[in-house]
Amino acid sequence: MSLHPPRVLTREEVLLASSKPISTALKTAFLILAIIGAIVFIAGALLSPDRAWSAFHANWLFFATLSHAGVVFVAVQRITTARWSRAIIRFMEGYVAFLPVAFVFLLLTLLVGKNHVFPWTHEAYPVPEKATYYNPTFLTTRDIVIFGLMTLMGWWYVYTSLRLDVGRIPEGGASWVRGWRNRMRSGYGEERREIHSTHSLQGKLAVWTVLLFALGWSVLSWDLSMGLSLHFQSTLYSWWFFMGAWLCALSLFGVLVLIWSRFLNTADGLIEERHFHDIGKLIFAFTAFWGYLTFGQYLVIWYGNMGEETFFMRLRLTPPWTWITVTSVILVFFLPFFGLLARSAKVFKPTFLLFALCSLVGMWIMRYIEVYPSEYGSPGSAPFGFWEIGVALLYVGVWGWLYAAFMDAFPRMRVTLMTSPFRDEVQVPVNPETMEPLPAHE
Repeated sequence: MSLHPPRVLTREEVLLASSKPISTALKTAFLILAIIGAIVFIAGALLSPDRAWSAFHANWLFFATLSHAGVVFVAVQRITTARWSRAIIRFMEGYVAFLPVAFVFLLLTLLVGKNHVFPWTHEAYPVPEKATYYNPTFLTTRDIVIFGLMTLMGWWYVYTSLRLDVGRIPEGGASWVRGWRNRMRSGYGEERREIHSTHSLQGKLAVWTVLLFALGWSVLSWDLSMGLSLHFQSTLYSWWFFMGAWLCALSLFGVLVLIWSRFLNTADGLIEERHFHDIGKLIFAFTAFWGYLTFGQYLVIWYGNMGEETFFMRLRLTPPWTWITVTSVILVFFLPFFGLLARSAKVFKPTFLLFALCSLVGMWIMRYIEVYPSEYGSPGSAPFGFWEIGVALLYVGVWGWLYAAFMDAFPRMRVTLMTSPFRDEVQVPVNPETMEPLPAHE
């Protein structure tokens, strides 16, 4: 190990390295995908509404959970006072841009497309208790409130992170959000005090964000995924569901860090090999955890041999769903787990990218498998084609365009916590008013 401390980049060097504008052609491509997908979805809603709305809902489950899980991972970095991710965590904060649109898409599904997606609109309830739980007004209200709260909390947390940087750097970024940046600068005080007051506020917000993620997605997973079959119930389902989203968020994070490392001027070591190694370890760890939850749920259901549970697994392991289910498990668990065992596979970018993409594609297929067998039972062939691809393009286009817009509107790195001489004081909490250290137990 070198006896010399690593060189800390100046604020100007970080801004210069990370301020390259995103190509207009790329943003236009995302917008075109979104428009094409929207046209396909509207046509499908008129010509084949069951298929179109099923595809819309499956993609919503994938992109909405992924986006919120990313914001929660950012909050976890605050809870653990992590320093390793300071240079790259803003790439994950950009996930928050999709949450307001996801909220609108949820409203569309619950208020317009519900008859084509949810069985509680037209099927008899198997037991009286489910008639109460799946009461349309009760379900719609709680889901809108829960996801609305998660969206607001996510934006509040990311706003505090952005404000810490926007308040200390020269005006820059997309012009359409200049007014918002000016509001962030309003009342911005001395740098050291702002760092500590923001850190203190984020500590409270982070805890509530994580709790809301676990509790909120437990309810939403029961309502919007498990509830697609009124006869099925599993106490492990919510854990399995939202930890799949967590894994997906990390996998996309790895892909985005790789893309940004090639796009930005990172010759000065802003994005290093250690970042890929750390993200690769996280993907590996949560791949193992997701596999544990998957097999644990499957084993208990299969050997319990209770009719209200085993039919769910059996349906997805019989034609035409068999190989779709098996392929998903291979992509999400087996390939990343065995592929990322070695350090070399985590830091060698082609293999890192391959296994991260395996997780993403596999989890997208898993969301498809959550929705379609419950909707279609045992058809002669799996309903996958024009409508499913078109709606997927809609979501990819919207998510990509919003992410690019966010990253062009705000600083792409946590400039203040990377360059401030007070950046590591947050490891020792202080009273944001007096700036005196708090007792150790705090």
